[in-house]
Amino acid sequence: MNLLLVNLILALGWGAVNGEFTLSNQVVGFILGFFCLWLVRPLYQPTRYFVKFWASLQLLMLFLFELVKSCLIVAKQVLAPRLSCCAGIVAIPLDVKSDIEITLLANLITLTPGTLSLHISPDRSVLFIHAMSVSDPDALRQEIKSGFERRILEVTR
Repeated sequence: MNLLLVNLILALGWGAVNGEFTLSNQVVGFILGFFCLWLVRPLYQPTRYFVKFWASLQLLMLFLFELVKSCLIVAKQVLAPRLSCCAGIVAIPLDVKSDIEITLLANLITLTPGTLSLHISPDRSVLFIHAMSVSDPDALRQEIKSGFERRILEVTR
């Protein structure tokens, strides 16, 4: 059975034992279930569940950091007396290949203020994005490839 499913069942069991199915109680149950599964990991076949779980948390934390950072940059540009942004369209070569990886990358870029995913090339090797501030396209490409794309690959592969 998938360890994520087992972990969710343990979280529901925790809620049933406590008689409370609130979000905070389910999160506590999930964390407790995670550590219980981690403790008994020698009893089942080797799995990448724990590595992927931490990689998923790192991707979430990166997204939240980029979200706050870009919100502050966009607010600064909007509130400035002079418009100093130089918008542009940037082509980003992709290392992600599957539909879920490309979709996740495009959505994370679109959800970050100041950037928008525009188009995927027909051969699915290039993602075109619009950015509100493109002073250095190569730096933007490198930031996305070493940030979101690398973390997505860690989660999915």
